Formats: sequence, C-alpha cells, structure tokens
Amino acid sequence: MERSESLARLPRNLYTADQVRALDRQAIEEYGISGFELMMRAAASVLAHVLQRWPQARRLLVFTGSGNNAGDGYLLAALAHEKGVRAVVLEAGDPARLGLDAARARTRALAAQVPLLTHDSPQGLQACESGADTVVIDALLGIGLTGPVRPELQQAIAFLNALQAPVVAIDIPSGLCPDTGVVQGAAVRATLTVCCIALKQGLLTAQGPDHSGELVVDDLGLPPALWRGAIGAAPAVHRVDIHSESGLLQSRALGAHKGHAGQVLVIGGDTGMGGAALLAAEAAGRAGAGIVRLLTRQQHVPAVLARRPEIMAQTMESVETGGDHALRALVRAATAIVIGPGLGDSPRARQLLREVLGMARPEQALVLDADALNLLVQAQQERTDTAPSGLAPHGLHRREWVLTPHPGEAARLLGCTTAAIQADRFAAVRALQARWGGVVLLKGLGSLICHESEGEQQLRLCTEGNPGMASGGMGDVLAGLTGALLAQGLPAPQALSLAVCVHGEAADLAAQADGERGLLASDLLPHIRHLLNRS
Repeated sequence: MERSESLARLPRNLYTADQVRALDRQAIEEYGISGFELMMRAAASVLAHVLQRWPQARRLLVFTGSGNNAGDGYLLAALAHEKGVRAVVLEAGDPARLGLDAARARTRALAAQVPLLTHDSPQGLQACESGADTVVIDALLGIGLTGPVRPELQQAIAFLNALQAPVVAIDIPSGLCPDTGVVQGAAVRATLTVCCIALKQGLLTAQGPDHSGELVVDDLGLPPALWRGAIGAAPAVHRVDIHSESGLLQSRALGAHKGHAGQVLVIGGDTGMGGAALLAAEAAGRAGAGIVRLLTRQQHVPAVLARRPEIMAQTMESVETGGDHALRALVRAATAIVIGPGLGDSPRARQLLREVLGMARPEQALVLDADALNLLVQAQQERTDTAPSGLAPHGLHRREWVLTPHPGEAARLLGCTTAAIQADRFAAVRALQARWGGVVLLKGLGSLICHESEGEQQLRLCTEGNPGMASGGMGDVLAGLTGALLAQGLPAPQALSLAVCVHGEAADLAAQADGERGLLASDLLPHIRHLLNRS
C-alpha cells in the first residue's frame, strides 16, 4: 500500500498518551470493560493484522517487557498457538514486575504451552533464527515510557532491529515518545504499528513516521459514547490532508474578474536570490491570484518577464527612489503580502520589513517566510519596549499574519536551539503562536499549524508530502500559494491549512510521476493548479 493511501485511512483525531490512558480508565470504570478484556482485544486485533498482512507467517517472535504492553504480547502468543501459528516469547523484562493483568496474560501463555525464554539466553538466541515465515512482535514498551530507555532494553531493541524479519509494534514502537515522536535513547523500527484505542500524536511527526512504518488504528470496540465524552471529543490535534481541506476554496462566479481574485504582492529577491521571490510569485499566480506583483531587484526583472510575463515586476531601486509614497501605494493596493523569499539580511532588507509592517493595515493579510522571519527576530532585539508574558513587542505580535518557519527559523524566533524545537514540536508551535500571534506553521515531517480560536489554541497536523521536498525553493512556493489563498478571501487558518495540504499533495503527485530524488520546487506548480481546480 502506498504511504499516502495508508495515511489517508487514518482517523482525523490525534491524542496524547494521558488522554489515551484516561479513555482506557473510563472504559474500565464507567463501562465495565476489564483491563484484561482490553488486552485480549488488543492481542486479537494485532494477530489479525499480522495474519492478514503476512498470510505465510507460521512463526512469531514476541519480545516482551514488564508493562501492560507485555500483557498484549503474551496473549497474542497464546492466541497464535491456538490458531496453529508457532509463537515464542522472548522476555526482556522481569516477569516479577508485571502488573496483575499482564501477569494473568503470562499465565495464559504458559497454559497454552508457549515457550517463554529470556531474550539473551542461549535458547533465546537460538530461537531468534528467522526465516521467510517469521514475524517479530514488539511488546517491549508501551505509551507509559517517561524517560530514556534503560540500557538492558536498549540492547533488546538493538537486537530486535537487527533481525531479518518484518516487525509489528503493538500500540507504538518501543522507545518512541507517544507525545513528541522523539526516540528516547533507542526505538524499534517497525514495519507495521497497530495503534490501540486512539492514534497517538507523536506517531505522525518528528521521528515517529520513520519508526512506525505503516499505521493502522483499532479502537478495540470501545463504546461510541466514549468518543462523545469530554476526553474523546477533545483530541489534542486534528489531522488534515488534501481530502479534508479540498472543499475550502469555492468555485468562481461566472462573472468573476481579476479584481475578485485578489492582488498578491511578493517582496524579496535581493541580489543573487531572485529565484526565491520568482517562485513565490509564480506559485501565487498558479494558485489563482487575480494580480501578482513582485518587488525585487532590478537585475532580476528580465528573468521574471522572460519566464512569467504575467507577473507585474517592480524594482526595489525604483521604490527606494520614490520614497514612502511608492512603497505605500504597493502595500495598500495588495490584498495579501508575501515578504521574505530571498529578501536577504542587509540593512535595507531590515528597513524594508519595518516599513511594510508599519504601512500594512491591521487586518491586511501578511505572510512572513524565510529571511523575513530572521529579520523579525532582529527587529524584536532592536526594540527597547517589552510585552508581558513573553509576547513580542507591540507591532510585532499580530492577529492576522501567517508565519511559516522551518525548525531553524523557529529556534531563532523563540531564542532556543533547533534541537529544542525538534524535541517537542507540538510545544514549540504553541509557543511560537503565543509569542508572535497569528497563524503559525512549523514545517517538517508532520507539519504543524497553530492558531487561536475563542481563546484556545487549535493544532492541526498535515500528513501530506514526501522526502523529495528536501530541496531549495519549496518554502518559497508554499509562501506564494498561501498568499494567493489569502487574497482569494480564505481566513488565515483555512488558507494556511489548505496551502500546506495542496503543497504536500502536489509534491506527492510529482514524486509518483518521476520519483522523489531530483524533485524541484517548480515541479509542484502544475499540480498545484490541478488540485485547486479539482476541489
């Protein structure tokens, strides 16, 4: 199954580990479903997925730890034996530390005559000889992991990962943080993860996708009322893709003219960086903006006119000569402004950003990307006034703008390291939105969007895109695309969400046609046009 097809089948609601544990407790306490019954359901579900995916499987190697996840593994081994599939349990945890339900599950496995071996004993090592009929089951650690994996379990994970057989993780790959998607010392690399009860948010961002393989979710038959309750109805994050967002842009009226489709002003392209601004401007045009103006250096104008004569190019030099009036006229005429692609970090670039922010109307749609984000940090550092609660100074905290940093830019915006951003991307995007306002996109695998609605932050995670997007100019195309959707009247949260999904899906379509390696930002443009007309 293609990754995009697999992801499209996933639920929209993503939950934290605490929320899933609360749902588990509620099922037990309010609906009378025992913990052991939930273990049985999880084990049966995982086994069914294993046999469906690998019908030739005749031998299961089940690695267990000391928590409830181990209980799922013991029961799976017992159920497999009952179905005539040989299973061996390789214990990497201390059976004496098992809870009541997991200990009962172990007793069930013993009664089914499942061999229980210490994973690193001579017998255990001998049992790990795998063949074409072997599937490995990861039941070492569940969602209860709160710190780095202990050294002895790190060794077990390394041993498991080295086996030449497909790996199925029960609920989550062991060692992966369910809330952040960060590997905690070591983590299993699964071929398939069967996520139980609800989809954990960390599986879809940071290092989660690289370790979880194909994802399937089973709610274990929990009562529908559970999902309508206070916890189930309040997921931590909402997953978006091209299917959920494609209906946001309305069809045009028969009498529409270019004025109805808005005017985008792209500002950027300092010396030697004209391509960035041109990509943003061309993306704005292909995404349906009625008029696209580009303010760039004079040396880039011939290339702009030769490649895309529909773009109305104006030189920064002429604006500098014309003074405030020339720039103010451009800013005030624009429905949406995209500033930053190739803007550079010169004193003139800093001044230009300050002037644009000062001239823009409070309600005017602004997209700040690339160099504009770095200049924003400098502008904050130059200000002597401070704002309460860690907010940016007045004028640098806006309700209507859109900020689109990658992790390095996000680190500068928050005054921390890139590693700190990647250590908890959900917390980082929340902090960015709280500090700078507006709608914030944190780019990367499992791109995150955060905005405020009715006093509460709302998070979305996009599952579109592929590794081929790791090439220059992709962010410039996204910035222009976002600006065009803003110019056509979409509110900022919807415009950014649709833009990110269309951008990622366009890259997926381009990669399907010619492969990920060598994918260029301009390859997305025809697909962007197609996708926005398909909705």
